[in-house]
Amino acid sequence: MNQLRDPCRSAGRTERGRTRARNEDAFLDCPQHGCWAVADGMGGHRAGDVASQWVISSLAALPRQSNFDQRLKAVRHCLRILDSRLGRALPLNASAPYAIMGSTVVALLLEGNRAACIWAGDSRCYLWRGQRLYQLSRDHSLQQQLMDTQRLTRQQAQSHPAARSLTRALGGRQPLMLEVLELCTRPGDVFLLCSDGLYQGLGLDALGRALSRGAPGQVVDRLFTEVLRGPAADDLTAVVVQP
Repeated sequence: MNQLRDPCRSAGRTERGRTRARNEDAFLDCPQHGCWAVADGMGGHRAGDVASQWVISSLAALPRQSNFDQRLKAVRHCLRILDSRLGRALPLNASAPYAIMGSTVVALLLEGNRAACIWAGDSRCYLWRGQRLYQLSRDHSLQQQLMDTQRLTRQQAQSHPAARSLTRALGGRQPLMLEVLELCTRPGDVFLLCSDGLYQGLGLDALGRALSRGAPGQVVDRLFTEVLRGPAADDLTAVVVQP
């Protein structure tokens, strides 16, 4: 079985939003297995905190596969099984026909110079490379759908009353369609996985400044310091990885 020759440097942190009764975010920081993830329990739905913890614990329990392609396949299979289990976790009934137990997920796999980002929902993966910030994931939200299909600007789409509604998530009572992006890493790359509570509180310039220098723990602390200067109403989670 192959081992990671040089485990990546990484750090993660999560905090409850100031208006939330409980933190529905969860994260995985597992450099020894080259796997990181952020899950955001679907706000307003039942047991969102349980759903996100379920996602993270299931990914953490995956056995180490012999090569990168098998690892990616195992993560995708795990998330599809979770989607089915979450979809059955709350029985349908007449008083709450739309009750669901669900979560977003964004995961990052690294090995050698190979990387893969896997996601469903609006938790994001960013890449800081060559003094530029790239958003690797693409939100599965009504806002993004309106921008794609109706050519609306971001500001126009944000004005829709249901703009933040998710179009994909684990446990959403629809067949899960995961999105996967594979790429090769370069020296100096920095990855950021985060929930919407973090990136909505920061502009792209602030994200880039935070990722541009320092060890992962310092970067995470800098991100949280910036976000907590504002309302920070939603739960916020960040995982920073330096290959």
